[in-house]
Amino acid sequence: MVRHYRPEPIPRETLERIAATVRRAPSAGFSQGQRLIVVDDPALLAQLGSTTSEDLEPWFESAPAHVLVLTREADYHERYTKDDKLQDGAEIEWPAPFWFVDAGAALMLVLLAAIDEGLAAGVYGVPVEEEPRWRELLVIPDDLRIVAGATVGRPLPDPSWSKVTSRATQRRRTLDELVGWNRWSA
Repeated sequence: MVRHYRPEPIPRETLERIAATVRRAPSAGFSQGQRLIVVDDPALLAQLGSTTSEDLEPWFESAPAHVLVLTREADYHERYTKDDKLQDGAEIEWPAPFWFVDAGAALMLVLLAAIDEGLAAGVYGVPVEEEPRWRELLVIPDDLRIVAGATVGRPLPDPSWSKVTSRATQRRRTLDELVGWNRWSA
């Protein structure tokens, strides 16, 4: 996760290749509920960054492009009420909101595509109190939910403030703490 970028713009063709990964993202039942908004207009990026919220870190405005991952939950319900997906005549009981699971997979594809293009990226969330303003600025319909955003650009060394962030002050969990083999045992 990169938090500081060179200011030069990213070519539209490069951003199009990154965005095209959404078409191949995993999707429960092929619901295809993921959506992306690519923002590379410097004026619009400045508007998104001009916030009263202290939740947006200072690196946010240094990225020349952002890719927002959105999801449309209704696509999943529409797909799972089709005859081939009904169980005993009804939509499945969702064990987890797969619209968010699939959005996370789409986000990972965006991050990997950026790396494949020789770029860097960083993930962020839109603060709840900022979401209405973002929805208005980006003309996001009510049926789409903002899941996360990714900054994209050519990296610069992180500024010194990153030395006080979680990744520098917290230990990385061991593999044994994160992975169980055949059974979970703590």
